[in-house]
Amino acid sequence: MSRVIAVSNQKGGVGKTTTAINLASGLARHGKKVLLIDFDSQGNATSGLNALDSGIVNTIYNVILENVPASEAIVHKTSPDIDIIPAAISLAGADLEMDKMGPGKEHLLKKAIEPIRDDYDYIFIDCPPSLGLLNTNALTAADSVLIPVQCEYYALEGVTQLLLTIRLVQQTSNRALSIEGILMTMFDIRTRLSVEVSQEVRQTFGKLVYQNSIPRNVKLSEAPSRGLSIFEYDPRSNGAAAYMELSKEILHINERERRA
Repeated sequence: MSRVIAVSNQKGGVGKTTTAINLASGLARHGKKVLLIDFDSQGNATSGLNALDSGIVNTIYNVILENVPASEAIVHKTSPDIDIIPAAISLAGADLEMDKMGPGKEHLLKKAIEPIRDDYDYIFIDCPPSLGLLNTNALTAADSVLIPVQCEYYALEGVTQLLLTIRLVQQTSNRALSIEGILMTMFDIRTRLSVEVSQEVRQTFGKLVYQNSIPRNVKLSEAPSRGLSIFEYDPRSNGAAAYMELSKEILHINERERRA
């Protein structure tokens, strides 16, 4: 049975798209079939995988607002070996268009991916850094939420706002929504700030925080400019090692949950 995971944090610059791309790629390297949905109008996941060229007709906008089947918007990648539904700038107006709709507008993405859900082991949704209807659609469609948190001051503010949104979605459109985990990103063990923020987040959220964290690594920043995940760009980098270990941790947790 597939697992749909929304990668979300209302704060920008926390490594959300980097995590969506590289975690999806890491799980694919473990033999899992993975789909990444770019649900951010900035289209960073799309450009980071070089998934939108002149030959691409349909994007996630066409899927949720023009009833184009999700299967007709999928782009098959080989480096990394994942599928992606790309986003374009047209998605920027989707919130306003959905706001004019009647009941059920929170379920557009969930209904759209239902026919293809069982084709994948994991479906990741790269959410926009906001709390509008696009984000609500993502959380309604997801089984769980993975929250990247940058090791900086005020790191908990974005998490607190997102948790309030998650509770609201649980009360209204997705009672079963859970927290997949909280991921510390841009961690630098050499700085006191990183260590203190990491300790604070772990004290606040306990076992929800992954044991593995993602280091500050220039290779992770460079990889999207080549349209590659970190595993193709520099498989020996600290960033590649960190996302591989995170992939293993998530697989272990999910397997344990299934057995339970």
